[in-house]
Amino acid sequence: MKASSWGQAASVYLHPRILAILFLGFSEGLPLALTGATLSVWLREGGVSKTAIGLFALVTMPYALKFLWAPFIDRLRLPGITRLFGRRRGWALVTQAALACALIGLGSTDPVADLWWTALLAVIVSFCSASQDIVIDAFRVETLSEEQQGAGAAMLVLGYRFGMLASGAGALYLAEFFGWQTAYYAMAGLVSVGMLTILMNPEPAAATSREAEKRERHVAEWLDARPHLSGRRAELLAWLYGAVVAPFAQFMTRNAWAAILAFIACYKLGDVLAGTMASPFYVDLGFEKTEIANVTKVFGLWATIVGGLVGGVVVNRFGVLKALLLGGVMQMVSNLGFVMLAWAGHSVPALAVTVAVENVCGGIATASFVAYLSSLCNVAYTATQYALLSSFYKLGGDLLGAPSGWLADHMDWASFFLVSMAGALPGLLILAWLIGRSRAAEPEAEPAAEAEPAPAGPAQ
Repeated sequence: MKASSWGQAASVYLHPRILAILFLGFSEGLPLALTGATLSVWLREGGVSKTAIGLFALVTMPYALKFLWAPFIDRLRLPGITRLFGRRRGWALVTQAALACALIGLGSTDPVADLWWTALLAVIVSFCSASQDIVIDAFRVETLSEEQQGAGAAMLVLGYRFGMLASGAGALYLAEFFGWQTAYYAMAGLVSVGMLTILMNPEPAAATSREAEKRERHVAEWLDARPHLSGRRAELLAWLYGAVVAPFAQFMTRNAWAAILAFIACYKLGDVLAGTMASPFYVDLGFEKTEIANVTKVFGLWATIVGGLVGGVVVNRFGVLKALLLGGVMQMVSNLGFVMLAWAGHSVPALAVTVAVENVCGGIATASFVAYLSSLCNVAYTATQYALLSSFYKLGGDLLGAPSGWLADHMDWASFFLVSMAGALPGLLILAWLIGRSRAAEPEAEPAAEAEPAPAGPAQ
């Protein structure tokens, strides 16, 4: 690629809307470790069993179920707040304020004295965080043009990792010197980064599509033909259809939609299985909190950035599906790094190599995955459809992540991470089938185009 082409490609990252996505990505990534890896270190230090820590993966279930309330966030107006800030910005500020309060509550618990209260507050944090994600993901897709979506996905991943760095390394540093309560209170204060970003950026224009308008017009005509459903009842039914039914009905018009959902649920299973037990693994090998923070969070961040940038190049060069295949194979093979570390024991250089390989491979896969999910959304139902797709990804991770602690309790660490590699196979097999299907469809489209151009229609 010529130098001028590289310069043009890089300039998109300096656009104000793209830079805003960086800070919103930080806001999305901040809470994740606080109910995941960082919380696992807190629990393990308190003597909580690996089986119980594995079950704590279920506290993040709201991420997998957020599609259930996404339609209401997508369409429901908040009295006063929506008028003052707009639909997306209003919901973002409300969910972020609730998230800050929930983090303060979680930091005030004592998992040694009452593990159930810690679990309950962790679920509330996950619910608020998942609700924030619904709004921010819709804000991102609606704010950026089609040409900016790839750069937006890369910046989202970068910001997300900075957020995880703050709640990972930052929280561990604070916990080491000031205690866990102070660490979680400080993380609650960092939620203000996302709030300020929302306040400094305009509300995106409400988007729709001809397909969405046609669907909802049919419902209106159906209701008009039934006088007994007039008035408020008709308005409620029409609203429920537009908010709840139409987004899912539109997605199900896609070819192989069930296979797409199955792929999304399975794509990162091997990565999640290994990642759920990574923090307890480091603690059991004797690594101190500062060592974990320095290597897995600070050093690991830059490895992820490299992976994300490479992932963006691969997507642009080979397309999303091929980039997903490459990233999926790489993140599966990267689990061998944990096997090497299990054999090496307490070795900081070995830990650095493991983290570097894992994060570069994961960054490539994640950048490709985010771009793929964004490409599947219809602009009229952005929040609901993106929530649906990301929920399927999270659901697959939660279902496999929960028993990971039981597996780790019943085998040595090297064997566990070898087994975790098998978790990547279902997603790769489905992806290979989808790639083959898309290749088979290409020759069929060309003769039809030569015979007579088809009339333009809504993208599926």
